Amino acid sequence: MTADSGRKEQTVFWDRIAGVYDLFVNVINGKTHKALKKIVAELIEPSDEVLECACGTGLLSAVIAAKCRSLTATDFSENMLKKARKNCAEYGNAAFTFADITALEYPDNSFDKSVAGNVIHLLDEPLKALTELDRVVKPGGMLIIPTYMNRDKKGKTSGFASAVGKAGADFKRQFTPESYRRFFIEAGYDDVEITMAEGRIPCAVAVMKKKG
Repeated sequence: MTADSGRKEQTVFWDRIAGVYDLFVNVINGKTHKALKKIVAELIEPSDEVLECACGTGLLSAVIAAKCRSLTATDFSENMLKKARKNCAEYGNAAFTFADITALEYPDNSFDKSVAGNVIHLLDEPLKALTELDRVVKPGGMLIIPTYMNRDKKGKTSGFASAVGKAGADFKRQFTPESYRRFFIEAGYDDVEITMAEGRIPCAVAVMKKKG
């Protein structure tokens, strides 16, 4: 399978589940999402111009838009974007558009903060995406990257990862909080801070500053 065909299959999968994704986030994993929203909200300032990649149905976008000056939210799935626009219709400072996280078309140093939730583990080239998220942020700006932990404390694939993988999500990586921290340290972010949003399927929020 080529990279393009793999990406197309992934897009079809996320297009297909766009209508039920909110049920998973708000009901099945509601405790985690509530904690995640609080963590992210505390990182956003009223003067911030924010880029969000892999915005999905906009459930985190709403938290960001409620606090920032402006939000540019992107995704690779048109159906997800359609749902996100509906979920965030009340926020006039938020714009939703199609974008590839590994090849962003925004100029260098465009945003105060970049956010990418629950996407790093799905990418063939996560370091390429990380480089792009860093590039578009202003020097001293912040990268905020939450990701579900799909390995348990013993390092085994979680039941969640197994079930969703069988449904069609293609996990390229499976993280524990410690391996997630190492991922960013090995990428050159020795200042990475990890905050856990605990719940049925926990989410680790990695926060880093752009150097230079």
